[in-house]
Amino acid sequence: MTGKNIKVLIAKPGLDGHDRGAKVIARGLKEAGMEVVYTGLRQTPAQIVRAALQEDVDVIGLSILSGAHQELFPVIMDELEEAGLEDILVLAGGTIPDSDHQELKEIGIKEIFKPGTPIKEIVEFIEKELAE
Repeated sequence: MTGKNIKVLIAKPGLDGHDRGAKVIARGLKEAGMEVVYTGLRQTPAQIVRAALQEDVDVIGLSILSGAHQELFPVIMDELEEAGLEDILVLAGGTIPDSDHQELKEIGIKEIFKPGTPIKEIVEFIEKELAE
C-alpha cells in the first residue's frame, strides 16, 4: 500500500478537551498522501468503532491526553473485535506512560507514539505494517 491507498481514522476517545496533537498528525498523514478522517473531541468507544466501520479505514489512531487509556482502549479493542474489525491497524499516541505500553500492546495496540515523534516515522510505520 502506498500513502494514497491508506485511509486513517484519527480519534479522540474520552473527555480530552485538547486536540492540537491529533490535528497535527492528521495534517501530516494527509500531506503524506493518506486519506484522513478526524472524529473530533470526546468520542465514545462505540462512536469510534462505528466511524471506522462506516469509513472503511485501514488504520485507527487513538490520541489521548487524559490518562484514561487503560479504561478506554480495551473497550475500543473489544468493540472492534465484536464488529469484525480486528484487522484494522490500531495505533495510539499522546501522554501514555512507558509503563503502560506493554499492556496496551498485549490488547492489540500495535504501536504507541510519544509526543514529538516525527510524522515521517509514523508514516513509515503505517506503510510498513500495511505492506506486510
